[in-house]
Amino acid sequence: MPLSRTRTCFFTCCFLSCLVLPVPCLTMVHGPQALSSGSQVITASLQQDQYASFHAENPEWTFNHLAVDYRNGNVYLGAVNRIYKLSPSLEVQVYHETGPDEDNRKCYPPRIVQPCSEPLTLTNNVNKMLLMDYRENRLLACGSLYQGICKLLRLDDLFKLGEPFHKKEHYLSGVNESGSVFGVIVSYGNASPDMLFVATAVDGKPEYFPTISSRKLARNSEEDGMFAYVFHDEFVASMIKIPSDTFTVIPDFDIYYIYGFASGNFVYFLTLQPEMGGGPADTAFNSYVEVPIGCVSGNVEYRLLEAAYLSKAGSILARSLDVAPDDDVLFAVFSKGQKRRQRQATQDSALCVFSLRKINEKIKERLQHFT
Repeated sequence: MPLSRTRTCFFTCCFLSCLVLPVPCLTMVHGPQALSSGSQVITASLQQDQYASFHAENPEWTFNHLAVDYRNGNVYLGAVNRIYKLSPSLEVQVYHETGPDEDNRKCYPPRIVQPCSEPLTLTNNVNKMLLMDYRENRLLACGSLYQGICKLLRLDDLFKLGEPFHKKEHYLSGVNESGSVFGVIVSYGNASPDMLFVATAVDGKPEYFPTISSRKLARNSEEDGMFAYVFHDEFVASMIKIPSDTFTVIPDFDIYYIYGFASGNFVYFLTLQPEMGGGPADTAFNSYVEVPIGCVSGNVEYRLLEAAYLSKAGSILARSLDVAPDDDVLFAVFSKGQKRRQRQATQDSALCVFSLRKINEKIKERLQHFT
């Protein structure tokens, strides 16, 4: 069997429109945007060296994702079996129960659609994706139950606006762990509905789940076409699937999506994946390419991505990177090694900063290489 090593990559998907993104929130909240192992406490920095903390009432309800409303500082927390809405000082305003419920990950379609012959057990619902949809004043919360269906919750009180589950497009991911799905919402203004880019590990089931897809984010939360592929006909759809023969070469092959964002006319995903070689395979997206990324310090390679965050350079960092203060820069934490995805914490890591403009130049070079 051929040996492979894991590398960190950019996936870049092109869309043609203006982009509207929220500005950074003024509330400083310390906690996981996405944390595969879960966390049990988040802390907010208040005024004059004061801090507030929030713990779940059940230690098994670990925290998986959080989102902060930049308009008022409210914190939305995706946990096991719960979605919380907290005040800026981390006081509970309301919560929404998402589990547990009877399920079996082998049931496809899920048992809420048709009877399943597999044995059912009471199963926790791990939050796998939590996104703010400002335009429609709702929260997109996707869990691990029922092959990754999502709830659309009203931001004000977490009232359930919709929960589409009766079509295959509604099952986003069958991987039962946090940190396996990443989504990016792209807004087109008032001209047309927003678009949801979804990237997910497939856990050996490429026939069920595309690893990257672009979906319609309907304004009506109960609309039948919610999460439908942006483009889909008999021959092609707005998705990328891992070829099934890949698993013959590497049986445990998968792509883990660590972070994603939109900038300019592009959507970016940062991944951990075995290095297979070859060029971009673009059939449904206007443009698609992957580029290895990492950093070296003291002759030590840091290639395994742990976390990332996109921000503006600011005046001081801009001078060091030779970019404009309002240019996008990517902060990324890597651990040492290039073998496999880390399952345990490591003390040997590095924080690296990349200019997105220079990354785009590398992407352009790679695209030209394959044309």
